Amino acid sequence: MSSVPVTTWYLEQTSPADALPAAAPEGDGLRIERAEVPSPEFSRFLYASVGGDIVWTDRLGWPYARWQAYLDRPGVETWVAYDRGTPAGYIELDAQDDGAVEIAYFGLLPAFRGRRIGGRLLAYGTARAWDLAERWPQRPKTARVWVHTCSKDGEFAMDNYLRRGFRLFETKVELEPDVATPGPWPGAYTG
Repeated sequence: MSSVPVTTWYLEQTSPADALPAAAPEGDGLRIERAEVPSPEFSRFLYASVGGDIVWTDRLGWPYARWQAYLDRPGVETWVAYDRGTPAGYIELDAQDDGAVEIAYFGLLPAFRGRRIGGRLLAYGTARAWDLAERWPQRPKTARVWVHTCSKDGEFAMDNYLRRGFRLFETKVELEPDVATPGPWPGAYTG
């Protein structure tokens, strides 16, 4: 199997004051809700549908029990953007023991990209990361929100993070296996 170089950028906010809002057109039918019932089926659907064309593969082999155990952890939250009732994308927060909250996954289904939904979802999800301890009193107060993106992600990902007030703190380049785009189902992105 061949390998390809992949650049990964790590970004952070260290204060709620770092967070910058996104423009929100009036009356566009977008709403963002927390998926309060941990559902491996729904989370895997979001993961595979958002990440299928940008080669998210690390969780595809997770069995049901692993999804359930992960989603049941205090401080793991999934926030979903709905465009007129249809799931358009999601942001997954993962609170860590040191007071950091990782944006573990963030993205939009391909049909919803380029419509200004991503900026609004990222701004909203970042605000929820900063106030996460209010919903999970057993978690420490958020001291830092961080995320990583890579050269395989969408072309606007890095710009979106920077426009929402994230700052770059580390860059890595590594060789990764060159795998086929899995899509949300076999053949989803083939012609």
